[in-house]
Amino acid sequence: MRFHVLSVPHTISSKKFNACAYTQKVVKFCKMMTQRGHEVIHYGHEYSDVICHEHVNVLNNNDFEISYGNHDTRKNFYKFNCQDHAYQIFYKNSINEIQKRKQKNDFLLPFWGWGVKEICDAHEDMIVVEPGIGYANGSFAPWRIFESYAIYHACLGSISVTNCQQNNYHIVIPNYFDLEDFDFCDQKENYFLYLGRVYEGKGVHVAIQACERTNSKLIIAGQKENFEIPQSENIQYVGYADIEKRKNLMQKAKAILMPSQYVEPFGGVQIESLLCGTPTITSDWGAFTENNIHGVTGFRCRTMGDYISAINKIGTIDPKACRRWGENFSLEKVAPMYEKYFTDVYNIHNANGWYESTPEFFLNANKKDYPLKNICDSVDNKIDEIIKKFTEIKKIK
Repeated sequence: MRFHVLSVPHTISSKKFNACAYTQKVVKFCKMMTQRGHEVIHYGHEYSDVICHEHVNVLNNNDFEISYGNHDTRKNFYKFNCQDHAYQIFYKNSINEIQKRKQKNDFLLPFWGWGVKEICDAHEDMIVVEPGIGYANGSFAPWRIFESYAIYHACLGSISVTNCQQNNYHIVIPNYFDLEDFDFCDQKENYFLYLGRVYEGKGVHVAIQACERTNSKLIIAGQKENFEIPQSENIQYVGYADIEKRKNLMQKAKAILMPSQYVEPFGGVQIESLLCGTPTITSDWGAFTENNIHGVTGFRCRTMGDYISAINKIGTIDPKACRRWGENFSLEKVAPMYEKYFTDVYNIHNANGWYESTPEFFLNANKKDYPLKNICDSVDNKIDEIIKKFTEIKKIK
């Protein structure tokens, strides 16, 4: 299959822009599908660093600097405007370069959704697939892939409960991660970690309160917006975390705290943490309900009491269980899910569509490996507790 990948105009497709989840989706998708033998053509900044068959420069650094040269993305979150100079150059050049290269039944993938819709509108003869919807501003393509059931259902809205008109080709495929970026470690140091945008939407204030109340050390890393971190012996802010810094902080943390205060579409940091063998303490909504197995890979919380209890019990979580569950989100595990979906869409255009037979290996594409031993151990421990309490009651009687 042939894929035309549209990158994010206000970033550079490189691991150096690791704070932007959509940019990293581009980088990892190019590697994932190229290594599977598909033809991948990437359209982006001239300094892009991606594994693909062809990189097409549609934005040189001079044009990029005109729009973003004075903005420090290591301190502040990304700024952009779809009407700015960089975007307009990106649109114009991408439309022209795709025209030169496209063939019948090629896929066009707008990883930045509405932000690059203008390019997709210029190539309506291509198969346009939104490949990882995690944004809340809706979607436009005929073919849509959501990154969690949480954001999928949120986008459908309550009307979908009664209208009986689901689209079988609007599906869920989770975010994906390169195992080479993370090292497993089961020897933890005495600190908890908050990593991400430093603002109340991500729940940094909840993480601070929980660690203060348990007298636990909290390291905060990420782009800091309009949030004042309190002066405290327990709290340390270390700024932006690049690839190596992120890996080192994650490996040694007792747990990552991710108390997001909104319906988290995915929360990639949670899976990154698990791949390091580090448990996660999250809120109890959004994608966390799918990806954080309560009592096995960490804990999901709703009250401050929950967060305090989770911090105190974090030693009961096995780092090996975290790693094993995290590996379900590797490039190797997720690639077949994409291949099945693209094949299904291709069949609409070239075969029997919905009625085309499904090979067995595709039917198993969504299969996950569960840390069953740990789940069984958890159940056994509960049974032991019940027996112990029952024995104590009999003795009292």
